Amino acid sequence: MKPGTKLKSAVCDTEVMVIRGSDASVECGGAPMVDEKPAEPGALDDAFAEGTAMGKRYVDEAGSVELLCVKAGKGSLAIDGVILKTKDAKSLPSSD
Repeated sequence: MKPGTKLKSAVCDTEVMVIRGSDASVECGGAPMVDEKPAEPGALDDAFAEGTAMGKRYVDEAGSVELLCVKAGKGSLAIDGVILKTKDAKSLPSSD
């Protein structure tokens, strides 16, 4: 995956843009994400149905993959069956 690549879920409305990528396969709702949305959506896996929020960044444990959600949906983002976490905002230094 190259930065700037857009991926679409095959089972829900989720769409993401790759910010930082690797050769890992990104999944959403239990199914691999694709370049073009299929005409008939697949079935959403209940284990991966926590949903995504637009504007949030999702990262893996190692920090090697970062995805920006550009369209929210019902499926959860995962890599190799491990659900990605939302990236926390960095705190700004105080100005005294």
